[in-house]
Amino acid sequence: MVCEITDRVWSDDKILQEDLERIAASDLVDWEALQGRRILVTGATGLIGSIAVRALVCASVKRSLGLKVAALVRSLEKGKAMLGAFLEDGLELVAGDILSPIVVEGPVDYILHGASVTTSKDFVDHPVETILTTLKGTEHLLELARQKHVKSMVYFSSMEIYGVPDSASYVELPPPEGRRQDIPDSVRMAAVLREADYGYIDPLAVRSSYSEGKRMAEGLCAAYAHEYQVPVKMVRLAQTFGAGIPKNENRVFAQFARSIMEGSDIVLHTDGSKAHCYCYTTDAVLGILTVLLRGADGEAYNISNEETYSTIRGMAEMLIEKYPQSGSHLVFDIPEDATRYGYAPTSRMLICSEKARALGWQAQVALPEMFERLMKSMEISYS
Repeated sequence: MVCEITDRVWSDDKILQEDLERIAASDLVDWEALQGRRILVTGATGLIGSIAVRALVCASVKRSLGLKVAALVRSLEKGKAMLGAFLEDGLELVAGDILSPIVVEGPVDYILHGASVTTSKDFVDHPVETILTTLKGTEHLLELARQKHVKSMVYFSSMEIYGVPDSASYVELPPPEGRRQDIPDSVRMAAVLREADYGYIDPLAVRSSYSEGKRMAEGLCAAYAHEYQVPVKMVRLAQTFGAGIPKNENRVFAQFARSIMEGSDIVLHTDGSKAHCYCYTTDAVLGILTVLLRGADGEAYNISNEETYSTIRGMAEMLIEKYPQSGSHLVFDIPEDATRYGYAPTSRMLICSEKARALGWQAQVALPEMFERLMKSMEISYS
């Protein structure tokens, strides 16, 4: 199926526009399977969900798919403000809260379930809501999938389900091509985690509301796949970012990007030794769609770019080195009680995506380019 050249512009953010067109043009996705179908997306005003919604509409137009995209939103006003440019091209806004049974009129062929509490501080301040949003919301979407006899459903899980790996499982990682070679030897030691590997999560730690909730939601998905034959798959996403982040985004990648753009110091509230992988938004969405259409029911797939493996400190140092004109420096301000920030426990995890690559997916965007595109997008959207 040919991706037609159109002059349709959905965003004043040219970086975001390029990202949407890149997804639509990708041959990694079996677009013909989506011809004339209807796909429901939850978390549609969140970062990954909103990119997925917009990219699917873009692909439908460019490939003449006749795809109907239904975005589940709690606030129609917020949905229109963020996604209004896509309404004339087949996007449908459906009002609903995943904490209640989901009512969607008409057929639903596919479901992308991305609604979740995502702010680390909320995991600590509102652990009950974090858990119930994950569990009750996933139950309601699985019931909808069961009632509608969907062809496939993907639940957005997280690399945090791996918890803290036993340090005895750490192995030495070869330094990837193109990345700093002066990384301390201790940081090169990490746990390489595949889908069957799990570390420790303290169920009594309040911060575990997110990671334990995600684990239980995956278990619920597997149970529905086994008992009711619901064709659900899970994607375990590395921390994902890219063009189109909201202005109030406060996760570490946004804080670092703003510091470089403003010429202020990058401030760490930990020693920065935690290390893991990242993923650019376009790569993540393409991974999700690949699993949706090719993944096995009841199974989980890591979506992570192993080449981005870095400590928090190393990422900050990379940006300061790459953008010396910013004048930014690395500053440590470690509070006595860092738990109030909701940071995940310190660990070093390389999330292996070979299972997703076996389906034909491949991450493309490296960490420096991720930040370059993020900051260019922020300059446009913040102006």
